[in-house]
Amino acid sequence: MPSEGRCWETLKALRSSDKGRLCYYRDWLLRREDVLEECMSLPKLSSYSGWVVEHVLPHMQENQPLSETSPSSTSASALDQPSFVPKSPDASSAFSPASPATPNGTKEGLRLWQEEQERKVQALSEMASEQLKRFDEWKELKQHKEFQDLREVMEKSSREALGHQEKLKAEHRHRAKILNLKLREAEQQRVKQAEQERLRKEEGQIRLRALYALQEEMLQLSQQLDASEQHKALLKVDLAAFQTRGNQLCSLISGIIRASSESSYPTAESQAEAERALREMRDLLMNLGQEITRACEDKRRQDEEEAQVKLQEAQMQQGPEAHKEPPAPSQGPGGKQNEDLQVKVQDITMQWYQQLQDASMQCVLTFEGLTNSKDSQAKKIKMDLQKAATIPVSQISTIAGSKLKEIFDKIHSLLSGKPVQSGGRSVSVTLNPQGLDFVQYKLAEKFVKQGEEEVASHHEAAFPIAVVASGIWELHPRVGDLILAHLHKKCPYSVPFYPTFKEGMALEDYQRMLGYQVKDSKVEQQDNFLKRMSGMIRLYAAIIQLRWPYGNRQEIHPHGLNHGWRWLAQILNMEPLSDVTATLLFDFLEVCGNALMKQYQVQFWKMLILIKEDYFPRIEAITSSGQMGSFIRLKQFLEKCLQHKDIPVPKGFLTSSFWRS
Repeated sequence: MPSEGRCWETLKALRSSDKGRLCYYRDWLLRREDVLEECMSLPKLSSYSGWVVEHVLPHMQENQPLSETSPSSTSASALDQPSFVPKSPDASSAFSPASPATPNGTKEGLRLWQEEQERKVQALSEMASEQLKRFDEWKELKQHKEFQDLREVMEKSSREALGHQEKLKAEHRHRAKILNLKLREAEQQRVKQAEQERLRKEEGQIRLRALYALQEEMLQLSQQLDASEQHKALLKVDLAAFQTRGNQLCSLISGIIRASSESSYPTAESQAEAERALREMRDLLMNLGQEITRACEDKRRQDEEEAQVKLQEAQMQQGPEAHKEPPAPSQGPGGKQNEDLQVKVQDITMQWYQQLQDASMQCVLTFEGLTNSKDSQAKKIKMDLQKAATIPVSQISTIAGSKLKEIFDKIHSLLSGKPVQSGGRSVSVTLNPQGLDFVQYKLAEKFVKQGEEEVASHHEAAFPIAVVASGIWELHPRVGDLILAHLHKKCPYSVPFYPTFKEGMALEDYQRMLGYQVKDSKVEQQDNFLKRMSGMIRLYAAIIQLRWPYGNRQEIHPHGLNHGWRWLAQILNMEPLSDVTATLLFDFLEVCGNALMKQYQVQFWKMLILIKEDYFPRIEAITSSGQMGSFIRLKQFLEKCLQHKDIPVPKGFLTSSFWRS
């Protein structure tokens, strides 16, 4: 700064002048108190001060006017004229001591000069002090300014750093947001792929089970094809062609299943190809059956013609007596012709019965490894699966339609391979390769047992159990076949089938075939036996007329009213059993009569009239006096229905309002 330069020049001039004898230290800023002390101390006169006072000052006072003469000006002029200052001490000899000034005057002048010098020194000291204060203030101001500049620079740097930090934070947040979006998209993609993979596996498992079912049916049809060898002599076509094609179709399905096993799961195209092969096999067997039927008809007509020819030849040989009228057949009760009824079931029905039993046994053999396993983990899985299959069936009731739907969905999910909660644990048929077969068998067994126990005690329970069983049957046909197999085994009259006693058979085994429970060689009471048979027939009659309301209405009932009509027709073509036939007819007609009436109308009423006029006398003829209760109950029921020309809706039937509850 300019002031700073002038200050240093002044100090330099003072230091280099002869007048200035002040001490100067370069580090005076560090010891300001010493500097001030030197400024405040009294000045000292040199050895020439006396000579100056004695010789110079008097002359100056004489030359100047008295009014203008002053100590300060005298001393100032004396100091400002260096020519009066002697160059050496020897110069004092040039002046004569004789002077007009007196000693007193000299002392007074010296005193005044000293006072003047003291004032000047005091003024100079004060000026130096003020300059030092200004310098300190300037230094402090400069430091303050430098501090302010430094603080501004630091604040600016801080603001820039904060701005840069905020920018980095914003960029970080943006990148984190983008990364989170990418992670979320990746997670969603992973979940989607996992869900697609799960659905693909489920679909693959369903297709694989469907292929196994198709293969099983194909093998059964192949066995029927092989069984047609007994009609080989009647057929005019080559049976070997049918068998060859049947073997080719069986090999085709086996190849599809083998290829599917190698590629994890079968495709929809593989399933469609297997279904086409099965349809072709059915058509093949149907064509063969038609050929056999035509051959049998031709053989029968041929035999009748041969018998007629032989009869005519015999009559011609015997003469006129052979043309007498044969005796009329015996008349039954009511004047009607007493034609003999069948004692055993039809062959086709018996084949159907045997196929269902074979399928049930095959299912048992399939999961034999699971039931006989000694492994604790396998035993635990078996118990969990059995509970998951049977407990929901035990919970079926008429409390509410929504509750019934929850039970149905749980059973359907279990059969579909989805995990379900049972006993606080997650259970799935995929936990064991034999799990699905085990669950299907135990589920069918539980449905029949509910009919045997629950429906037998509470007739209204037949309808909620039957509607769930019907819905499961529609979605899982194998469960329906197993239900029929269990039902036929426990209640052979549901076929209808009256087991016959064979030579060498144990009595207890025969009683079990009839449906009786035998424990410790003791056969159950007849009332309890009829009660259980009644419960199972009522369940069967409810199943054939009910459909699951949330299913596909375009599909036909898997085991509908046509089977009820078949059962009723076949049992009326068989000789009645004492106490059993009347009980089962009443239970069946009370549960299913209204539905059959709506379906078959006039034909059904004709059948009821046939029962009343022709079948009642047969039942009455074999019924003892102590067993007339079931017969009277059936007779009163039919007479009331014929009188009112209507069969009432059974008690406990599920109405549309039930499904809204």
